[in-house]
Amino acid sequence: MTQNRTVRLQRRPVGQVRRDDFIIADEPAPEPGDGEFRVRIEYVSLDPAMRGWVAEGRSYVEPVVIGDVMRGFAAGRVDVSRHPDFRPGDAVAGLFGVQWYAISNGRGVERADTGLAPLEAWIGGLGMPGKTAYFGLLDVGQPKEGETVVVSAASGAVGSVVGQIARLKGCRVVGIAGGPEKCAYVTDDLGFDACVDYKGGNLADALKTACPDGIDVYFENVGGEILDTVLAQMNRFGRIPVCGLISTYNSTEPPSAPRNLRSILVNRLRVQGFIVFDFIKRYPEAAAALAGWLREGKLKFRQDVRDGGLEAFPDVLNLLYTGGNFGKLVLRL
Repeated sequence: MTQNRTVRLQRRPVGQVRRDDFIIADEPAPEPGDGEFRVRIEYVSLDPAMRGWVAEGRSYVEPVVIGDVMRGFAAGRVDVSRHPDFRPGDAVAGLFGVQWYAISNGRGVERADTGLAPLEAWIGGLGMPGKTAYFGLLDVGQPKEGETVVVSAASGAVGSVVGQIARLKGCRVVGIAGGPEKCAYVTDDLGFDACVDYKGGNLADALKTACPDGIDVYFENVGGEILDTVLAQMNRFGRIPVCGLISTYNSTEPPSAPRNLRSILVNRLRVQGFIVFDFIKRYPEAAAALAGWLREGKLKFRQDVRDGGLEAFPDVLNLLYTGGNFGKLVLRL
């Protein structure tokens, strides 16, 4: 009998996740029914949203139930199939959970063309993070040629794609990242016009130097003091797509910032939160655009692949909230 290994939520974390917030369980692998297939998972995506998925309280999706397999995007290959459209060996990506094996009926599953990009890229730049960048920037941010676009967490899975798309649309693009190495990657490898190191000292002055004409679009991934600083430099009728607020995800106290909300009124800013699931019917559009840019050499992805298997899941997940990752964080099983 094939054995499955799962990461199940044992209790709701307080602050950073801990190993004992989860339990790793060995159990028989599920068998597919008619119209289903089983996936042997090879890579699990580590995403900032995971911290919200295990928290109690109102959110855009129901929290993971205590005792359930941890929710997560993953990529692997079809192992056993009773589905007419999926064959053993097919490379696929989807919301399969944090485990060795998953059952699917094919809904929401994307075929991974490993000739175009390695399997792990299909839960990164070609997966949910890439689609988030595509819709968040183009539909919510609505950048216009010649405008200045600022992206926080610019070396990360979403921010790195946002900036590259903005450049393709003819914008001046400025990243915010932590440390000289990440900033150099953002400018030298990804082609941003400038990158500001938020750890380097006076963020406000550095941002003014990088954005002498102000900021038209700010793609928000971080929140807190960085958002406060950017609000003070937004141009009139600027747009702020709010994708994430990672600086607050592990906080046990209310955030002290942003305080500069007056800028929203004075500059008539449009601030809009969004999630990628809002655009689910248009996923094929984003997938085609991202794949096309990648094929043409106009888009680059960086994967930060960590080993250690499912046992390493809690520790690797915490890297997202401490800035310990460099690129799209992926756990190899």
